[in-house]
Amino acid sequence: GVHPCASVVSTWLPMARDLHDKVILITGASSGIGAATALACAKQGMHVSLVARRADKLEEVAREVSALGRKAQFFTANVKREQDMKAAVDACWQTFGRLDVVFANAGYGLFEEVLSTRDDQARSMFDTNYFGTVYTVQQALPKLNETISGLRQVVICSSAASEIGVPMLGVYSATKAAQDSIAGAMRAELHGQNIAVTSVHPIGTKTSFVEVAGGTDVDNTPAMFQQSAGRVARCVVRSLKRPRPEVWPSRSTRWALAAGTLCPRFAAWTMRRHYRKLKRGAAG
Repeated sequence: GVHPCASVVSTWLPMARDLHDKVILITGASSGIGAATALACAKQGMHVSLVARRADKLEEVAREVSALGRKAQFFTANVKREQDMKAAVDACWQTFGRLDVVFANAGYGLFEEVLSTRDDQARSMFDTNYFGTVYTVQQALPKLNETISGLRQVVICSSAASEIGVPMLGVYSATKAAQDSIAGAMRAELHGQNIAVTSVHPIGTKTSFVEVAGGTDVDNTPAMFQQSAGRVARCVVRSLKRPRPEVWPSRSTRWALAAGTLCPRFAAWTMRRHYRKLKRGAAG
């Protein structure tokens, strides 16, 4: 007979799912984590639907996916606009006839103090990072449900900053906390539809985020708190094979933030120290 522990093990360590010929739609796919994830998925046999605003960059990534022997389709869209995301999901469905995973990855930050951030800047960031995520998931969900024998997974690229307000990235941290919160809620709300929801929490990933956020001061992040987009992509792929609630590409950061939650005074002291270092760097 089956050992009584076998069912427990299978619950916590489910068998790896086959990704071959499955389809993933990725927003923010023209560079960084999005592009790296597209290539990592293609190497696992997945077909990829690429969504972003820059057609030339999307075309480059699509060519790289095709070179790996997988099908790639791209669609230029702005995640801020719900109608754009509907059109993007429809284009994916028309091309592949299925949708297994949606990766809400599009987002950006602004390197600025909270009270110096203009209203239009903050609202624009929430429009992209938070509402863009909501629109992406809302439009993709019916297709995830329609796909027979699909993977049925929603992946949201949040950040390690979702757990703590990072000085000079306070509004960005707020948008990432919002993404983390809705991911947690949807894990319960979509469980009845057999949809897995995974949030991804990278640290200081070297991507075009640095350019968009505003200058080289973002590069002051210590090397131990930086990682490549490729590493994040590999962690995302592992979460597709074996779905999990959260993905932390840096385990040491996860434990450090957990300690900060248990000891808020320590977390506050750490952030003050980091802020002073940033200000000294800017002055120098």
